[in-house]
Amino acid sequence: MDFAAARKVMVDSQVRVNDVTDRDLQAALLAVPRERFLPAERAFAAYAEIEPEIANGRRLMLPRDLSKLLMALDLCAGETALAIAAPYAAAVMAQMGLTVTAQEADAEVLDVVAPALAEAGVNAVVAPFARPVGEGYDVIVSEAAAPVRPEAWLAALKVGGRLAVVERAGPAGKAVLYVKGASGLSRRELFDAAPPVLADLAPEPAFAL
Repeated sequence: MDFAAARKVMVDSQVRVNDVTDRDLQAALLAVPRERFLPAERAFAAYAEIEPEIANGRRLMLPRDLSKLLMALDLCAGETALAIAAPYAAAVMAQMGLTVTAQEADAEVLDVVAPALAEAGVNAVVAPFARPVGEGYDVIVSEAAAPVRPEAWLAALKVGGRLAVVERAGPAGKAVLYVKGASGLSRRELFDAAPPVLADLAPEPAFAL
């Protein structure tokens, strides 16, 4: 399979046509080998309009949705970023000149994506998704959905930092952008999306006596 040709078709047919106009982001998507973030036997699915599985139910986000999330973040070279359950996004941001940490909770997922992350210059760590590694980030992004507002992720942003994530409590979700100000947070809804939800972030059930 000609992955470079498939990558160009992906950008032309799934990214540009969905109002993703950032030229630097387009160039990064053309440069990063998305197929390297899947097991070899599923690499052929990397550029289709699906959410291919990495391992144990964890999936890559649709190219359309991820590119729109990343454009909303208004990424700048030299910024620091945390990619939570977002290995492909981590490599794309690194290609754009950001200093990126990729956080995974499942070592088997990391086993699949670690070689590509290393080649991209991304620092990879294994830690529970509910506890972000480090703090003071300019940017945080996730390729998976959060079932509730991810307060711990927001706390890991610096003032002026941005979080892009899909919030999904039911069959449909909404991509949102948070910006952390000195006096609080702003929240803006971006578009409809429904990636798989990170069960790790589900609130503990409350029992009434």
